[in-house]
Amino acid sequence: MGLLLVGALLYQSWFLLHVVYWRTYNPATSAFMQQRLAQLREHNPQADLQYRWVAYEHISDHLKQAVVAAEDARFMQHAGFDFNAMKIAWEKNLEQRKWAAGGSTISQQLAKNLLLSSDKTLGRKLQEALITLMLEQLLSKERILELYLNVIEWGEGVFGAEAAAHHYFHVSASTLSARQAALLASMIPNPRHYDKNRNSPRLLNKTRIIESRMRVAKVP
Repeated sequence: MGLLLVGALLYQSWFLLHVVYWRTYNPATSAFMQQRLAQLREHNPQADLQYRWVAYEHISDHLKQAVVAAEDARFMQHAGFDFNAMKIAWEKNLEQRKWAAGGSTISQQLAKNLLLSSDKTLGRKLQEALITLMLEQLLSKERILELYLNVIEWGEGVFGAEAAAHHYFHVSASTLSARQAALLASMIPNPRHYDKNRNSPRLLNKTRIIESRMRVAKVP
């Protein structure tokens, strides 16, 4: 029993050290990026990711507002978990009898993308919750959003705001317009699909909705 406890503490310490490191230093990659790269190289050994880190102040405020409006409207108010959003998602899943919505916050998504697999298991969700608590306790909201905008997937092998801005609009992340930002935010739930279906009616409708909500989105 003692060895198990020591092992569990060491395991959590490994995650904690990563979070402490990211207070000052930027991640060169993430668990999800490595997973996607391995999948791409199964079909093309020369495949690589489009990824370039960009500082928070060099990311368009439009994109910050659009992503918060789309993914986590209460980002500035909660401490890592939006229990009302979880309740709504749970009720939607029960109604549709499938996993249709997750209700995850930006902090929860960041925890998963940086350090965990995409498996939907109870163990992974519990670990995600623990890492989320670490992120919220040790990092500022600005740093959490900066990390998130730099590591999330935005297309086939496309990661982060800078790569996405160049991939879709041939501009830098700092110059994204409100419309461009809303379109990128609307792609987040299914980026590889929308990369190939950029004129999807559903995507364009989501873009209009997000753009209308951006002005009230509160960001760091």
